[in-house]
Amino acid sequence: MLAFCGQDKCSIDSSGRIKLSQRTMADFAEQPEGHVVLRCLPEGALAVYPENIYLRMRQGEPDPAEKAASSLLFRRTLRQFGALSQPDEISAQGRITLPLAYREHAGIKAGTEVVVVGVEIGLEIWSSERWAEELKRVNEHMLEKGEREMAADLVNRPNN
Repeated sequence: MLAFCGQDKCSIDSSGRIKLSQRTMADFAEQPEGHVVLRCLPEGALAVYPENIYLRMRQGEPDPAEKAASSLLFRRTLRQFGALSQPDEISAQGRITLPLAYREHAGIKAGTEVVVVGVEIGLEIWSSERWAEELKRVNEHMLEKGEREMAADLVNRPNN
C-alpha cells in the first residue's frame, strides 16, 4: 500500500496541536522508531518526516565538517536544516504539537483548519489558503509542461 498519500483537513487547537488521521498514523507506524522531524519549508508549509527519512535526506555529504569549512552555500544549507528543523514525537492519541514559530512561518493560526498533504516520504501541513495557492501553481506548472512536451513532439516528428 502506498504510504503518505492523500489529503486530510484538520483543525489546529488552541495549543497548536493537530490530530492526524488513522491512515496517517498507520503510515507512521510502518516506520522504524516512531520519531519524526518537523521542518519549515521555504514554500511556506511545515513538513513532518519520519526520522529515518530525514536522516537519509541529510546524508548527502560524506564529510560535512570539511565542506562547511570551505563552502558558504553548504553552511547556509546546514543553517536552513538546523535552525528550521526539530525532532518531535506523535502522541499515542495521534497528535502532534506545532511550535509557535513554525506555525507563524506557515501562516497557521490556532483554531483554524489546515490541510495535511501526503508527499510519499512524509507529510506537509499547509494553511488552507496557502495550499489552495500551491495547488493552483502545481496545476498550472503541469499544464505548461504538458503544452511544451506536445509542442516538442510536433517539432521532433519526422517528415513523411
